[in-house]
Amino acid sequence: MSNVLVQERDIVIPGEILAEGMDYLPGENTYRKESAIYSKVLGLVSIPGRVIKITPLAGPYIPRVGDKIIGKVSDITLNGWRVDTGTAYSAFLNVKDATTRFIKKDEDLSEIIAIGDYVVVILVNVTSQNLIDLTMKEPGLHKISGGRIIHINSQKVPRVIGKQGSMISLIKEKTGCDITIGQNGHVWIKGTTNGEYLAERAIKLIQEKSHQDGLTERMQKFLEDKRV
Repeated sequence: MSNVLVQERDIVIPGEILAEGMDYLPGENTYRKESAIYSKVLGLVSIPGRVIKITPLAGPYIPRVGDKIIGKVSDITLNGWRVDTGTAYSAFLNVKDATTRFIKKDEDLSEIIAIGDYVVVILVNVTSQNLIDLTMKEPGLHKISGGRIIHINSQKVPRVIGKQGSMISLIKEKTGCDITIGQNGHVWIKGTTNGEYLAERAIKLIQEKSHQDGLTERMQKFLEDKRV
């Protein structure tokens, strides 16, 4: 006999039993042992169809090819820039992947991107030795200027973005800010001083309340009440 022991959006802990029997399949962050499915992580239950998945509520960012992230330039070499991604992985942006314009051999690379600059980049390669190759040559990738950078737990990024981008669209609309969210939890906000401050407060509030129901309605009210 099959039996689901949890409901959609329940919070579960590692090792907690989620379902018994073979009617359900183990999805992300779960595993089957004999005829039961267990959680691997502390997280939020999701049951699309017959699959049980857990969205982690905490934990480090795990780099994946194709992710768009925001990184901080930490060093300049002869042929590119080392970028701090906020992880244990070392990331590199080669000159040829940073710009379409011709770079002369003896050109000062700090004139293009300086140490301490933030960049919006995409991961094109992640090796088993914890090395990441980056590119800045696709649309929407660039060096950041102005605005403010804030940091959230990378596991909360999907909640801040919302279904089909609904949550982040709401924040952009109500604050008038441009907002870019990196999968690594770095967020760039650019707008008026008041708009940036309100957007930061909204994003931090979503991070804090991410496990609660009715969050979109709550954010709508929060942003209407505090509107700049």
